[in-house]
Amino acid sequence: MNKLLTASIMSLSIVACAPQQDSNAEGNQIGRVTEFADSSHQFTPEVMWQMGRIGAYHLSADAQKAVYGVTYYSVEQNKSRSVIYASTPNSDAEPTLLTSNGSEYAPSFIPGSGKVAFLASANDGSGTMQLWMMNADGTGRQQISFEANGVDDYLFSPCGKKVVLVETVSHEASVQKNDDDLSKSTGIVANDLMYKHWDHYTKSAPHPFIASFDGNKVSEGKDLLEGTPYESPMLPFGGTEQFAWSPDSKQLAYTCRKLSGIDYAISTDSDIFLYDLESGETKNLCKPEGYVRPACDPTRSLKHQAVNQFQEDVNAGYDQNPQFSPDGKYIAWSSMERDGYESDRTRLCIYEFATGKKSYVTESFESGVNEFAWASDNSTLYFSGVWHGKTNLYSTNLSGEVKQITNEVADFVLLGVHPQGEKLLAKRHSMSRADEVFFVNISDGKTEQITKENEPFYAHFQFGEVRERWIKTTDNKDMLAWVILPPNFDETKKYPTLLFCEGGPQSPVSQFWSFRWNFQVMASQGYVVIAPNRRGLPGFGMEWLEQISGDYSGQCMKDYLSAIDDIAKEPWVDAERLGAVGASFGGYSVYWLAGNHDKRFKAFIAHDGIFNTQQQYMETEELWFPNWDMGQAPWYKDAQGKRAKVFETSPHLYVDRWDTPILCIHGQKDFRIEYTQAESAFTAARVRGIPAQLLLFPDENHWVLKPQNGILWQRTFFRWLDKWLKAE
Repeated sequence: MNKLLTASIMSLSIVACAPQQDSNAEGNQIGRVTEFADSSHQFTPEVMWQMGRIGAYHLSADAQKAVYGVTYYSVEQNKSRSVIYASTPNSDAEPTLLTSNGSEYAPSFIPGSGKVAFLASANDGSGTMQLWMMNADGTGRQQISFEANGVDDYLFSPCGKKVVLVETVSHEASVQKNDDDLSKSTGIVANDLMYKHWDHYTKSAPHPFIASFDGNKVSEGKDLLEGTPYESPMLPFGGTEQFAWSPDSKQLAYTCRKLSGIDYAISTDSDIFLYDLESGETKNLCKPEGYVRPACDPTRSLKHQAVNQFQEDVNAGYDQNPQFSPDGKYIAWSSMERDGYESDRTRLCIYEFATGKKSYVTESFESGVNEFAWASDNSTLYFSGVWHGKTNLYSTNLSGEVKQITNEVADFVLLGVHPQGEKLLAKRHSMSRADEVFFVNISDGKTEQITKENEPFYAHFQFGEVRERWIKTTDNKDMLAWVILPPNFDETKKYPTLLFCEGGPQSPVSQFWSFRWNFQVMASQGYVVIAPNRRGLPGFGMEWLEQISGDYSGQCMKDYLSAIDDIAKEPWVDAERLGAVGASFGGYSVYWLAGNHDKRFKAFIAHDGIFNTQQQYMETEELWFPNWDMGQAPWYKDAQGKRAKVFETSPHLYVDRWDTPILCIHGQKDFRIEYTQAESAFTAARVRGIPAQLLLFPDENHWVLKPQNGILWQRTFFRWLDKWLKAE
């Protein structure tokens, strides 16, 4: 989230902070900003959009070289550009820009060759994305794949002679093909559920293709899911982390949810499949031989249905992101226990090939596992996980003994293990710093920064202090909140204050860095921000995490009110100028608080929020989500004629209590929560005479991704807050 400035100040910011291009960039290329000619130290939305965003980072086998991707944005051009850098880790030398024209993505070293693979546009003008290869210094570029469908992603085998290509394949499982003589028709004929997903109609799916590489060219690939509507990697966010090559390059493990239609819409049951290149056979590592999925009622939660009542371990929930041990004797993956529960705790599952035995080695860690990697000893794994609002690095052995490695007020994203085995490679960010890449000593957790992509920004612009604050809830529990203060904070002054309402509804308020909901930008505009880890968020044990299911309007809302009431006691908080903002479930929270805040707040902003829970049940595409969290379809009533609590306490039923200005924001390509929710809330406010504004993005999904849309979002956001919380 970002703020609002006057037009004159904004114009100055854009001119004064114009990008200083790298010397080897050509023309008016979008690139790195290193210098700032203005004297202002205010961290504005325009400034933030000039920061580089580090993507893939890959070390050579001897750890002497690294290649990594960075994406830059231009608000003026309303475009982004992704480039590749080469660097020498542990060196003060500046990284070398390898990309001179256009965009290039996903660099990695090809095993055994010293060459660097990457994705870029085909050289035939077709517009498809293809796999390329170059020397480590950027010379000798050549296209090595020629797939008709293009290549979305790739992963080379350890021997460097095989590669799995991710390609998009058409299918007609849910949306049928229109008549050939109606080629210009835009109509959609849907025959089943999941006809839409995230932001697109499901006319295609990503498939893994296995191809050979002779050192010069990639052969035509074999589609492992040919003739099926199944997807691997899984949409909407899966990548090559959902694949793993065996150490001998003879097998490929992949993630897939082999369901379609209504089963796909209500189930989270994905599995790990093992494909043998020699025999062509595929084995499901999660399910016992002969497993048949039980029938279930799609209108009720799967929590107590047969799919979750097996006496044996059938890996009923999400299973994904496999990794082989270095000796090939084991394979590990992240695993959720229950079908239909998208926010279940992610465990680390170990499968032993010799016995077929599965074990779970992070049970003592009362939170979920994010990324993980094997150590060279074949008996130790490293992983990241959130606890008390910080995502640190941990280790576990095969006996389940978990040890903490880092202990920082930050979030780590584990990238892998250093080839020498004494260090980990990780990204690190916080509420005050965007991603940079670090080495982490395993023995003592000490970090060593190896990229400095955005250091000029931190040196030039002022950032506010981030404080940890523990608050007593209405049921006498301790709740962690983060407080972000304006730069040059003065305790003798009073500041307007924002309550940040998290989405998910079960995603952590950890030390995240956001390029839209950015706390430092909010603080730079003169706002105090309080961001509580209310009920339903991970990192505080399973009871805290799961309390929210079926109770959207209950304890978590009391937690929000406890947080704002607590911070309002501070002499530097202006209790007469409080606002509440949030997106997704945070947007739901804002809509609900609008009718239940007892005049605490003077302004609201809801982005992509649920206004009508009954409407949401019928509109969203991933039905497992409302089924689990809402419990059942809204047409079911108990003996007293009441629906489930989440329907009886829907935000739209409290509009008669609305008395506070509200800004409603939504993307019209958001299929997770349809834009009609925001339109309904806006209409309700206006017909009741409540000051309201509606910001719609016809070309955005659940997020806002385009640069100028992002700036419009930021400016509208802060104009609204400034109007109601700063105007005298």
